[in-house]
Amino acid sequence: MARTVWLFDLDNTLHDAGSQVFGALNRSMGEFVMRELRLDEAESNALRHRYWQRYGATMLGLHRHHGIRPAHFLEDTHRLPGLEAQVEGHRHDFVALQRLRGRKYILTNAPRSYALRVLRALGIERLFDGVLAIEDMVCFGQWRPKPDARMLRCIAARLRVDPSRCVLVEDTLQHQKSACRIGMRTVWMQRYARANPYGGHWERWSKRPAYVHRVVRTLRPLLRMAHG
Repeated sequence: MARTVWLFDLDNTLHDAGSQVFGALNRSMGEFVMRELRLDEAESNALRHRYWQRYGATMLGLHRHHGIRPAHFLEDTHRLPGLEAQVEGHRHDFVALQRLRGRKYILTNAPRSYALRVLRALGIERLFDGVLAIEDMVCFGQWRPKPDARMLRCIAARLRVDPSRCVLVEDTLQHQKSACRIGMRTVWMQRYARANPYGGHWERWSKRPAYVHRVVRTLRPLLRMAHG
């Protein structure tokens, strides 16, 4: 039987980014937009919110509408001095990851350098077969970060697996909706759910959406989902 391919989001799925890291990242992105586009803080926040809602990533809006080079944006905003000391995960989740059968990849809208720093700080880099970062999300000549369904199809093709053999483990429902639409199974990680910095909340639901196959607060239940 073909092995399951696990696609794990990183921030707020494998570690608690919301406690400290997202705050630093939010400030870094805000300062970048203010500096590069000569906006005040309120204008910067409004613009980033609009691009996040429309494209799923601030970078994409800045690239399409302002000519900002993605590599420049990613390198500048993800320097994050002291990041390693702010990263926190759960040992029991990492034990489950080690036992989980199948191929395992990180699939993140963050840059590769940031993802590798986080994985090394958590001590789990060796548990994954690869890192699929935002630099890998160029499909048909266009940047297409999560939740773009075309990119998810391209990722499955690149990994030489049918989407039905993939499981996306995420904290973001919009990303899971796209994955389900192309036939992937979806797992909603709720351990680190908290306030959305752009307003509103990622709430823990008593009823899961139809496009979510499993709701978890630890990674242990994944062991029962593995096909091999």
